[in-house]
Amino acid sequence: MRRLSQQQFYELADQYLRKELNDTDRLAFEAFCAENPSFSAQLSQHKEFINHMQATSRRMDFKSQLALSAKEFRKTQAKELKITKQTQLSTAADADTKESQLPGETKVISILNRYKINSFIAAAAVAIVAVFSTLWVSGYYKTLEKTSSNYSALRREMNTVRKNVNAHNVALRNINSKKDADVSSSHYGATGFMVTNDGYVVTNFHVVNGADSVYLQNNKGDSFKASIVYTDADKDLAILFIKDHNFKGSKNLPYTFKSAASELGEDIYTIGFPRDEAVYGQGYLSSATGYAGDTVSYQISIPVNPGNSGGPVLDNRGNVIGIISGKQTGIDGAAFAIKTQTLLSALKDIPTDSLKTKIVLNKKNNLKGLPRTEQVKHLRDYIYMVKVY
Repeated sequence: MRRLSQQQFYELADQYLRKELNDTDRLAFEAFCAENPSFSAQLSQHKEFINHMQATSRRMDFKSQLALSAKEFRKTQAKELKITKQTQLSTAADADTKESQLPGETKVISILNRYKINSFIAAAAVAIVAVFSTLWVSGYYKTLEKTSSNYSALRREMNTVRKNVNAHNVALRNINSKKDADVSSSHYGATGFMVTNDGYVVTNFHVVNGADSVYLQNNKGDSFKASIVYTDADKDLAILFIKDHNFKGSKNLPYTFKSAASELGEDIYTIGFPRDEAVYGQGYLSSATGYAGDTVSYQISIPVNPGNSGGPVLDNRGNVIGIISGKQTGIDGAAFAIKTQTLLSALKDIPTDSLKTKIVLNKKNNLKGLPRTEQVKHLRDYIYMVKVY
């Protein structure tokens, strides 16, 4: 198949998803996607977007039908109440004019009318239950559940890690019942990297949320206590400051922070701590927006795990373009990174009285032109394992 423009690709993608292509065109389109991973990723994202829109449309239609049913029910109820009141008035008048009427007759009629109203309410309730049951059987709620669970923030998996470590810690305490048993406090790890050479470090908000204390461990195994200077839950960012007398600072950072948007298909890489040593991963930028069109993030094709949270994403020239924050279930290697523009905006929002020193970003890039292996060697001293207790 010839090289397609973005518009042509989306037109063919729509026809493909609607199953309007003949066998020849369908096979050619599938082969084109297989040969072009970036377009394949866009097809998956486009399919998910359409499914999400369809689910939203069905939900809106259901709400409209439910509102219409409620309106009709209120009309019917008002009409029945009116008839009931008229019947009660008529019954009361008959009771005044007919002295021979048996005692308690009016009361009996009132009770019957009351049960008549309740029967209408019960019928309406049965109708509503029937509607919900039909939606359940048809798989409507399963569709909504699948749509809402396609994005897996790494914080969910981080919470699982935290629970597992806590359970392990409890088991250790139970082995030795002595009060003075030497048991390490539970902790879990993620990634952070330096924003300035004098101790400011960025990671994700979900990494440090609820933390009693935070420590940063470098590639030599040295650990430094850090304080939380600023957090932004909506953008999932946290700024830390190393306040440890053993921390000596460092030379100027070898990387810079890219403020302009990056291009689709651009070669990128990351370094993080999904385990107790630094792990390198590489891929490409697959979308200019994050999950469901989120404009503060990129979609990237790098496999990530919970420990990668807060790790830097860099381009070939040694510019930081993003921060690992989450991943998408159902698509191998589809992850999300908060754009550097969002980080730069957050740094400007930090109140001056919260800062230990003024934040001054590095303007000189020492990684440009170096082989990838050399870039990684220079980077390792500025990327930390974040340990939360």
